Amino acid sequence: MPDPLTRYRSADEDSIRWRDFPLRPGDIVISTRSKSGTTWMQMICALLVLRTPDLPAPLTTLSPWLDWLVEPADQVYARLAAQRHRRFIKTHTPLDGVPADPRVHYLVVARHPLDMAVSLHHQSGNLDRARLAELTGHPGPPDPDRRRPSVEEALVRWIDADPDPREELDSLPGVLWHLRDAWARRDQPNVHLIHYDDLRADLAGQMRRLAETLDLEPPGPDLVEAATFDRMRSRADRLAPDPAGVLKDRQAFFRTGRSGQGSALLSAADRARYHARAAALAPPDLLAWLHQGR
Repeated sequence: MPDPLTRYRSADEDSIRWRDFPLRPGDIVISTRSKSGTTWMQMICALLVLRTPDLPAPLTTLSPWLDWLVEPADQVYARLAAQRHRRFIKTHTPLDGVPADPRVHYLVVARHPLDMAVSLHHQSGNLDRARLAELTGHPGPPDPDRRRPSVEEALVRWIDADPDPREELDSLPGVLWHLRDAWARRDQPNVHLIHYDDLRADLAGQMRRLAETLDLEPPGPDLVEAATFDRMRSRADRLAPDPAGVLKDRQAFFRTGRSGQGSALLSAADRARYHARAAALAPPDLLAWLHQGR
């Protein structure tokens, strides 16, 4: 029989690892695009599950990125198998590449694509690509003297690029591919879409709603405080997703987290072109929710 799961691969991840991973009742799968609130949602889940702002281990140990090729699959499986608490697992794989299990909750965090693209540009500059190439066995980085585009130039190129979304999931077509699939599943009782801007606007309320959804105790003020952006940045050594040392600066991973920065960098013509491209890639109701009036 053909495999029902779509396989997604990049230089440092492969969703095929999900095929052999045994899920447990109550597992929480956090499925996001890069720089869309992944680490934030992992932290929120850690706080709601473990009930303490003083996590017993680094966040990447508690909530590993299952698809990441830097760590051997058997080691990731063994670490998760040894966990006695309710598990919360990171992936950048869309839900059509992850086994669907009615006993599991799937959290999909969405962010305005232009804001995500700005953060992705800054994150790209914070990666030690030589170290990443060493860990994955892929060729090293290109000429280090090559001029890096400005964030404005990179954002315009990102809007205009038209790759296969399954091959470049952090492109605009890829982002909307991921979210369109999740949006189509939003009526399933164990699939939950969360907007990044809603977390920014009302973190306490969103954490209470998520706790109720996951059948967990509501958070106290200490847990909400531990999930704020400033508090997480102050604990970057324990919370940044960097178990293998591929970030040049862990605090820079938590750059600003602001909303609206992408639109502000574009001309009116470029914003119009972005909205036209998005309209061709996703349904109007998804885009109305995703753009939050912007």
